[in-house]
Amino acid sequence: NPVIEVLSPAVEGGWEGCLSVPGLRGFVERPAHIRYSGIDLEGRTVSRVARGFHARVVQHECDHLDGILYPQRMRDLSKLIFESEARHLRAEEDEA
Repeated sequence: NPVIEVLSPAVEGGWEGCLSVPGLRGFVERPAHIRYSGIDLEGRTVSRVARGFHARVVQHECDHLDGILYPQRMRDLSKLIFESEARHLRAEEDEA
């Protein structure tokens, strides 16, 4: 399994969704700057640095490998909402 190293104390919050939790979205805070390492098909060590959305996606997918779904990372479950509500919130933000 990949290993994630947090490179900065900065955390970014963002809405996540997943086919494993259909119809819902949740607000999750994650480290904004990481390094992830693993082994490729030829047995070589691979290491990459990721920031922002790329870092969020890597952490989300690595969580799956560990049996963790994004609601388990949420600090505030009142921010677990239906997709239709998320679309409504985005429309309000666009109008502001």
